[in-house]
Amino acid sequence: MLSSLRLSSSSAAALHRNSRRCLSSLPSWATLDPLSLGSSPTPHSVTNLVNGQWDTSSTQKSLIIPNPMDKDAPPVCTVPDTQPSELTPFIESMNRVPKSGVHNPLKHVERYLQFGEISRKAGEALSDPTIAEFFVQTIQKTVPKSHAQAAGEVKVTADFLKNFGGDNVRFLARSFGVPGDHYGQFSHGHRWPYGPVAIIAPFNFPLEIPVLQLMGALFMGNKPVLKPAEKCALVMEQFLHLLHDCGMDKNDVDLLNCQGPVAQDLILNSNIRLTQFTGSSRVADILLEKTKGKVKIEDAGFDWKILGPDVEDVDYVAWQCDQDAYACSGQKCSAESILFAHENWEKAGLFDKLKANASTRSLDDLSVAPVLTHTTKDFLDHTSRLLEIPGAKLMFGGKELENHNIPEVYGAVEPTAVFVPLKEMLKDEHSGVCTTEIFAPFQVVTTFADDERSLVIEACERMSNHLTAAVVSNDVEFQTAILANTVNGTTYAGRRARTTGAPQNHWFGPAGDARGAGIGTPEAIKLVWSCHREIIMDTVVPSGWEQPKAT
Repeated sequence: MLSSLRLSSSSAAALHRNSRRCLSSLPSWATLDPLSLGSSPTPHSVTNLVNGQWDTSSTQKSLIIPNPMDKDAPPVCTVPDTQPSELTPFIESMNRVPKSGVHNPLKHVERYLQFGEISRKAGEALSDPTIAEFFVQTIQKTVPKSHAQAAGEVKVTADFLKNFGGDNVRFLARSFGVPGDHYGQFSHGHRWPYGPVAIIAPFNFPLEIPVLQLMGALFMGNKPVLKPAEKCALVMEQFLHLLHDCGMDKNDVDLLNCQGPVAQDLILNSNIRLTQFTGSSRVADILLEKTKGKVKIEDAGFDWKILGPDVEDVDYVAWQCDQDAYACSGQKCSAESILFAHENWEKAGLFDKLKANASTRSLDDLSVAPVLTHTTKDFLDHTSRLLEIPGAKLMFGGKELENHNIPEVYGAVEPTAVFVPLKEMLKDEHSGVCTTEIFAPFQVVTTFADDERSLVIEACERMSNHLTAAVVSNDVEFQTAILANTVNGTTYAGRRARTTGAPQNHWFGPAGDARGAGIGTPEAIKLVWSCHREIIMDTVVPSGWEQPKAT
């Protein structure tokens, strides 16, 4: 039984005191107080930003975002529910952006340095304890997660911004040259922007994912319109206020708050040339069809972890498995969705340790939190469907949280693991449900013997999404066999391997998909937010040139 599955009055008071101590003052640019979110009878009103102006005029409709922790509390905020008839300013804003971008290697090159300075200042600001805590609390009020998880998100974002201070923005646009065929000819390869672009960001990392993609788009010379997830739109609203305070022109980014079909209308009725989408595979496929492929996607992540035959450091591996599967209530695109454990790990007591670790998670510290994209019924129905498979069994969880007050539109479930025999999992009638991503604290677990390694590789080959993976083994032969026959874009290997590694210091993104978008690194930024342009200089006509016969 999970302990303390509802915030007690004493722990809530302690959290309140800690927040007030850390936020002795609000940033000068802030337009909200995180402590008032979900408690003030007058909720914060998120606003759109277009053509350099915060649009405080009311839209036809607005969305009321409920308090995800307490259905009886006031809403967290209201968000404009922009309608198609209200898109004209956004369409006009995008249509004014030339295909050659706001800047490029030959135009307004001073903007590379300007964004280097803006990035440096923003990184320093996010490293300030007061500002960092402001964003930690703002994240927690919209997407409940533990303080450590929210603080980690802020730190990764700050480190990314600091990485691109100084000259590092213009280094992204580094060109190369190749000698030509004759005197006076020289070819130059450039990284060229797309111009008007769109970013559709997910809810689960309301600061990190949109900031890293937004800044990449800006660095390369594009003008983005950002459509954040409605549930957490206020986080990026506040970050844009910070960017403006750091010197960014208000015309450089538009912020559109709306539902998905309206964002699609904007993309299809303006000259937006590229959309970067992070979210579900279903929506990604719709956008790819509607835009004729002009989308870079980081979609669903049904992520596997394989534990090799060499068993050591069982406590550490059990802890990392728990973190990968259940931190942020499993609401990470990199969360551990399926665990293939060599039978030696079961004999060593790993599964008992997984259950024990999961039992320590609590609403008191938000190590268990609301599930924002599945209802409790959705979750329990999926669990029941898996348990119908021959040989399947519930390892732990599979129940609604007790004594909670989470709104019914969200999920309130215990961390759950369902064991499914490997050979049953590979049957056509079961493989689909076994590899369905549930954005919740949920994982499928199976075991394999020495002579079943090929079946594990077959299971990985059948999966549709190839984002993150982990090969937990220091056995070089085993490790190499798995790595050589799989494709996931961000794969950790070794005893400390995890699935949820998404820092700012290495590539994070899928592989094996021509549409795939990375995030965070120079390579990812150049891949997603620029295209290759070749300019061939040919300037010298030889003296004494004579016109040849036509060919």
